[in-house]
Amino acid sequence: MKRNFFKTTLVSALAASFLLTGCESGGDSKQASGNKKVSIEGVPERFAKGDPVKIKVVRKIGGDDHTAQFLAGAKEEGEALGFQVDVFTANGDTAKFHDAINQALNQDYDGFIISHGDDDATVNDVKKIVEKGKSVVAFDSNPKIAEVEGVTLTSQDDEALATLALEQLVKDTNGKANIAYLWVDGFPPMVRRNKVYQEVLSKNPGIKEVERFGVASADTSVQTQNAVAAMLNKYPKGKLDAIFATWDAFAIGAARALKEAGREEVKIYGIDVSNADLQEIQRDKSAWKYTAAVDPKLIGAVDMRLLAKKLAGEETPQTYDLEASLISQEEVQKSKEPVNMVNLATIVPGWGKSDAFEEEWMKKLKEHYQK
Repeated sequence: MKRNFFKTTLVSALAASFLLTGCESGGDSKQASGNKKVSIEGVPERFAKGDPVKIKVVRKIGGDDHTAQFLAGAKEEGEALGFQVDVFTANGDTAKFHDAINQALNQDYDGFIISHGDDDATVNDVKKIVEKGKSVVAFDSNPKIAEVEGVTLTSQDDEALATLALEQLVKDTNGKANIAYLWVDGFPPMVRRNKVYQEVLSKNPGIKEVERFGVASADTSVQTQNAVAAMLNKYPKGKLDAIFATWDAFAIGAARALKEAGREEVKIYGIDVSNADLQEIQRDKSAWKYTAAVDPKLIGAVDMRLLAKKLAGEETPQTYDLEASLISQEEVQKSKEPVNMVNLATIVPGWGKSDAFEEEWMKKLKEHYQK
């Protein structure tokens, strides 16, 4: 995935399996056996007897490191609580996504985490799950899901993500630039990011969009690389100043195209981060100057905590947004050690850490099931 120093994380170990088309992980996932010497007195009755808890995580998009980290975060947090956690990514295949949900619905899962279910069919899937008495947390999915009673819809703070990246672009260019816009419609987070983008353009008439491209697929970065390479042929030096990439799969493809063309005077302002992204941002002369992000592994973990609270019969919110941060190439490159998703916290205060929805009884369960 990158240089040898990125071997340290669990994500690296899991990424290969998670990125396969229609990949399902869970065949080796088993209910943990707890340490009888560690008391779980006082935990919710649902978990006190050590009865099996099975969770299914189903994500529509895939083929990227962000997906691998999200799934790893959910799986790691769930297994730490003693749950069996099975995960599936459809890599953008809508039919496979819905099939996976409906197949799991007929199995003995107690709870579901649904990611990037953007269509009305996902709302219907969630309703069916709830009708069967199962608990659901959804991430970056159709806003109507939040209207289903008992369900929590989580999101990155997409407005903040777009605002952080675009305000930096405006500042760096003094409000005058020709830019390319890498964005794809149809996904709730993209819709929210696009709204901010349109507002920023309306307030800054000197920022002019000259080209746009966007596709969500298993090879998004490759298709983006080819599209940006074609753009560069149309806009020689001095005619294109920056690229706003609303997804790191777009930014990676753009960065590769700019490097190959020797056009790294064109600067990238992106959204999302991963180990692969950090490797590119750290590369000398890289065009990728800023990226706004939420730790995807933490998103998976927080979603799992919310689901655990639902299973325990505790109150949970209808919606929850995770706080965004802006990561600068300058700060990353100042580091004396190579920066990865683990030690990024030394540059971005609080990165990868949150006690959101982590109850004291969860800490007891984690101690009980600690390996």
